[in-house]
Amino acid sequence: MAEDKTNQAAKSAADKQKDTRKSAEQGAKANKQQPKADASKSADQSAPAGDKKSAGKDALAKALAQVDSLQKQLDKTSDQYLRAEAEIQNIQNRNKKDQAALIKYDGQQLAHDILPALDNLERALSTPVEGEQAESLKKGIEMVQKHLMDALTSNGVTEIKAEGEKFDPNIHQAVQTVPAESDDQKDHVAKVLQKGYRLKDRVLRPAMVMVAQ
Repeated sequence: MAEDKTNQAAKSAADKQKDTRKSAEQGAKANKQQPKADASKSADQSAPAGDKKSAGKDALAKALAQVDSLQKQLDKTSDQYLRAEAEIQNIQNRNKKDQAALIKYDGQQLAHDILPALDNLERALSTPVEGEQAESLKKGIEMVQKHLMDALTSNGVTEIKAEGEKFDPNIHQAVQTVPAESDDQKDHVAKVLQKGYRLKDRVLRPAMVMVAQ
């Protein structure tokens, strides 16, 4: 009986020792595997961090490219706007200039059409007449000519000075040349064949002249 108890105690002690050894082995195995797990976990965490950094750089580069593209579009639009604004300003200036010219030279065509009638009146007055009736008629023509010339003058139409003046191709039209009697008369108008007129600073009709050479 005592022997059985002794054997049982020995067996129990052996089992406990066996369990202790087994627990120690399992603990050592767990400790051995833990660094590997930690390293694997660290590797898993470091990989996404690198990907995020790379993705951030790509996003920044894309954003900078978009900003550059938008800046170029803005510059192009601004240039087009400035060009359009300048063109509009030029059109407005031309319109103002045209309107000013219309006002300044208003009645130009009418004055131009009246000049032939004025020429005919002057020709009629240059014709010699005899008798009281003829003289009276001539005076009537002179009055018509004077009133007509006054009306033209009041609207800016004036006669171009020609006879004795230095020849100017801008206001004189040379139709014939004559020998100059002196050096001072050279390139000067010797005779007026048809009077010239201007409307303010615009030539309506140049004077037809003979030039001394």
